[in-house]
Amino acid sequence: MTVIALLSVAPVIEGSMASEVSKAVAALDDFDVSYETNPMGTVIEADSTDELFAAAQAAHEAVDGDRVSTVLKIDDKRARDQRAREKVEAVEAELGREAKRER
Repeated sequence: MTVIALLSVAPVIEGSMASEVSKAVAALDDFDVSYETNPMGTVIEADSTDELFAAAQAAHEAVDGDRVSTVLKIDDKRARDQRAREKVEAVEAELGREAKRER
């Protein structure tokens, strides 16, 4: 089974959050997950929900601050394995092109 999730962890502060967000992303390296960070969060793939929740908890706890906001959205497809890239490829197949546009 592959569990795919979108994780967003950020301190509630004024100014740049990059330093603290990088701590959350770095915390994922201690787990058996793959991930890709984008401007709105980090997509994580894990073999189990246990590993996913442990990684998300570590990312949350890695951020310093009086207030931390964490959002976790999970796609737990139990009938078959599916990688995050496959989901993008399916949309691109329907579009007939890459699902990306530069301004």
